[in-house]
Amino acid sequence: MKKHIVISIKSLVKRYPIGNNFFTALKDINLTLNTGEFTGLVGPSGSGKTTLLNVIGGLDSASEGTVSVLDHSLNNTSHNERALLRRKHMGFIFQSYNLLPVYSVYENVELPLILNKVSPLDRQKKVNQAIEWVGLSDKRDSRPNTLSGGQCQRTAIARAIVHQPDLVLADEPTANLDAENSHHIMKILTKLNKEISTSFVFATHDEKIMGYLKRIIHLEDGMINKDEKIKKSK
Repeated sequence: MKKHIVISIKSLVKRYPIGNNFFTALKDINLTLNTGEFTGLVGPSGSGKTTLLNVIGGLDSASEGTVSVLDHSLNNTSHNERALLRRKHMGFIFQSYNLLPVYSVYENVELPLILNKVSPLDRQKKVNQAIEWVGLSDKRDSRPNTLSGGQCQRTAIARAIVHQPDLVLADEPTANLDAENSHHIMKILTKLNKEISTSFVFATHDEKIMGYLKRIIHLEDGMINKDEKIKKSK
């Protein structure tokens, strides 16, 4: 498969105003990610990993530098253009699940396809496939309040990947889960990465995730201090 640049970040600085001063959350970040990478932004709390993930997702903007995601310059796009890019080409997994409580598993997973105006027949096929991927076919009509934490997170993953996005951003996706559920979820995401070449970027300090990553970008005090490719034994 020909490699294609999914994320290109040059000289990124992110500042937040605090009173009459500024707090610099990200300092001179340079980063390139290609199609199909399975990457972790790793570091302690306050290192800047969630901020960087939010900038990549267009949920926050750069103070300085350039950010290009999926051939779109986020420096020169409107709020609506970024929202469209996220809706069509990205998936998001949050540690808090963010499921709609009045919707069933099926309806939660279906929502991105409705927003993208996918036909009912195609929606049914894609939703059933995504629910099967995460092993929740027997829970398709259940509501979130009847599910375990692991099942809620699997529902959130199905929703994130139902439209087979080019890029999935995951912020501490295993933080609320036990070891067994964490490993189960990472195996699902690894399989999807291989099968549909979706690029994944995790923000995490969870040791359980580390063993699955193909690349680890270490952040400290808002700077990248190490970028390592992980060689997997066959």
